Amino acid sequence: MSQLPLRAQLASALGRTAATLSRATGRGDGSVIGGRLGLMLEPDLLRKLAADRKLALVSATNGKTTTTRLITSALQELGDVATNAFGANMPAGHVSALSSAKAAPYAVLEVDEKYLPEVLDTTNAGIVCLMNLSRDQMDRAAEIWLLAQKWRRALDGKPAHVIANCDDPLVTWGASTAARVTWVAAGQRWREDSWCCPECGGPLDRGGSMAAGQGAAAGTDSSWACRECTFHRPEPNWVLDGNDVIDPRGHRWPLDLQLPGQANRSNAAIALATAEAFGLEPARALPRLRTVTSVAGRYTTVERDGRSLRLLLAKNPAGWLEAFDVADPALPIILSVNAQGPDGRDTSWLWDVDYRILGGRPVYVAGERRLDLALRLDVARVPFQLCDSFDQAVSVLAPGRIDVIANYTAFQQIRAEFGRAV
Repeated sequence: MSQLPLRAQLASALGRTAATLSRATGRGDGSVIGGRLGLMLEPDLLRKLAADRKLALVSATNGKTTTTRLITSALQELGDVATNAFGANMPAGHVSALSSAKAAPYAVLEVDEKYLPEVLDTTNAGIVCLMNLSRDQMDRAAEIWLLAQKWRRALDGKPAHVIANCDDPLVTWGASTAARVTWVAAGQRWREDSWCCPECGGPLDRGGSMAAGQGAAAGTDSSWACRECTFHRPEPNWVLDGNDVIDPRGHRWPLDLQLPGQANRSNAAIALATAEAFGLEPARALPRLRTVTSVAGRYTTVERDGRSLRLLLAKNPAGWLEAFDVADPALPIILSVNAQGPDGRDTSWLWDVDYRILGGRPVYVAGERRLDLALRLDVARVPFQLCDSFDQAVSVLAPGRIDVIANYTAFQQIRAEFGRAV
């Protein structure tokens, strides 16, 4: 890599020092404060740090952190990789990540959906991964159709190679202006935000409801096409098929991940396609994907007083659907919801989640917005016990295995209680 200009070197060094002090004093992991300071001293620092690297940006409503981790793990087969491992996914976090690994020839950055156009324009990343779009933080983010439109405009005229989930119509629409797209049939379990065509507003037919001749093969669950215009699911280059991924040459690769659930198999399919875009074939990438056991505390099991608690993160309706897929129906479950700034202060999304799946198991409710969640469960006729705190919820349960589902800041508070060792 080329040498940074002196001003950028100074800004980067001072930012790293601030990050180290933040960690040493217990104020945080330093992944934001260092970047903020660096950008104050050199506003163009992100562009300079990104130059001369082979860089991928990863964006979606759900799964960004995990997919970033999977891609990073795969690319370590090729060399050092700079990445924002703890989810600081705005420019300050990107600066911190790149500053901490100045010599790394590769970089994989998780990017907040709203910031993707800005970060792509600044870094000129060669690869962009787009996985899903669904309702999230409605008090902060724009309507997801507007986000998809911003993605379209940002990619138009850029040389970036896009890896996109063609099973999500909004992602397909957002990616379709790119110069080069590798389509991955990675699945879409949450469909409540994509029943209408983003191109013309007409109804989308899915699977067996599709009329013959409208795009991808009719009668398959993943097929979709607009009833009123030509917009339809592209032919995928990569296909997630159960526990296997089929590559563009028709070769089938068993995933055998340690991370649980359908969502993580989807993340891994995107990661394999991205690794190949970097020149890393699946035979070399897959063994590294299989070494990932947890991501920033997600899926980690922690112990307290004879209780074994598995931590699951769910930030929005689509995320809760995937968490329910992973949760063990035979176990008691603790649900914890906050509504701080990073969560979004509007909890109306709770009414979009079908909590009836929790019927028949012991449910314990905690978090700052536990009353909002309690009302939602009451309307769904799911019995629960209201607890004043996470500690109280744990203490009233008998020793044994317990699942915990929490949204973002509630999840981080729980991690902090265990010393962020997870």
